[in-house]
Parts: sequence; C-alpha cells; structure tokens
Amino acid sequence: GIDTIEHASLVDDEGIRLAAERKQPVWFSMDIFNTDYTQSEGAKNGVMEDNLRKDREVAQIQRDNFRKAHKAGVKMVFGSDAGVMPHATAGGQFKVMVEYGMTPIEAIRAATMNAAEALGKTQDVGAIAVGRYADIIAVDGDPLADVRELESVDAVVQGGVRVR
Repeated sequence: GIDTIEHASLVDDEGIRLAAERKQPVWFSMDIFNTDYTQSEGAKNGVMEDNLRKDREVAQIQRDNFRKAHKAGVKMVFGSDAGVMPHATAGGQFKVMVEYGMTPIEAIRAATMNAAEALGKTQDVGAIAVGRYADIIAVDGDPLADVRELESVDAVVQGGVRVR
C-alpha cells in the first residue's frame, strides 16, 4: 500500500528488489544532494555535531543505494529535502542524480512527469501540453548537454505568466 518512500537512505537490496518488481509503482524520493549543503553550512547554521556526523555516515550509503535502485529500475522522483537548505539551491540535486547513474533527461523527468505520476496528477502537470498548467522554466544552455544549467534558472512561467 505504499506509494512513495522519502529518503530511502538505508534501503537494502531486498527493499530495492521489492520496489522494482511491484506492479503498482513504489516511487523513491532520494535527496542525495542536500548533504553537500549540510556539510558545508550546517555548523554555521547551528546543526549539532552529532547530526553532522550522522549525515556524513549516511550520505554515501544513500547515494550508493540511489545508484542501485536506479539501475534496478525503481521508479524515482526528484527529492530535495529543501527544508534543510535554501530552496534556491535545490537544483543541485540534478547534478548529483546524474553523477549517480541517471542521464540528464531521466533526472529532468524525475522532477516533472515522474513526480506528476507519483502524485496522481498526470492530467494536470508534468508535461507541456494543451490543457496542462503552464509552469515552466527557462535556462540559457542545454540541460541535456549540461544538467548543471538547471542550477541557475533564468525565467519562470507560472500559469502562463512570467514571474520573478
């Protein structure tokens, strides 16, 4: 009865296998980027050393499990855990998703069409099409050639209107 598993940091091989084999998808949302921010800024932000130590111990395990889950065919959505870092830095997740096995288009789909499917909203969001909400972003370069382009958004169109 589970639809999504957030973090999935310590998932084991059996958990990955079960998620990959399930007919009704189980979506993993693995926030494998935020540890970069936590380790560089956590102490300054008042994060206790015990929490930073735990983050260091779990980070690589979670990243390795991300790679294994993706390779096994587990359905994945973009996860940011943006509550622990400035929201504007969440685009860094794309780079780490690619470093750990996704192609740029797979990472982009994780944030768009996969997320829409996981939320049961495929009729409303997740693709650019007539009748869908017109929330899109624009970047200067080609994110399929360099996914880091998504770390610096140049324009946002929400509901058909450009916003700052």
